[in-house]
Amino acid sequence: DAGVHSKAWYTATCDRKTAEDALYRSNKDGSFLVRKSSGQDSRQPYTLVVFYNRRVYNIPIRFIESTRQYALGREKSGEERFDSVAEIVENHQRTSLVLIDSQNNTKDSTKLKHIVRVS
Repeated sequence: DAGVHSKAWYTATCDRKTAEDALYRSNKDGSFLVRKSSGQDSRQPYTLVVFYNRRVYNIPIRFIESTRQYALGREKSGEERFDSVAEIVENHQRTSLVLIDSQNNTKDSTKLKHIVRVS
């Protein structure tokens, strides 16, 4: 268990569009939630959805079989790994999360500040 089910920021039944709409409505930098990934892939079970600078970022949360840990985004050397999705969220409530805009090739960063609930 990734430690998500009792968390206020986890929305089990929310699709990408619903999550993005909720974050646009919040319109606060650092708004976030975690949803199940659309692809139902065991290697990428969840997605961290973050609002920053009038944009919504969908960041895959990967499950690493070999270590039974979780990591954000594409695999990279020296990446941070966590024992649960809850640890990822707690970590990025304290330390900034780098947001990469692949279309414009820009980087921003924000902390996870505001939990968004999907109604």
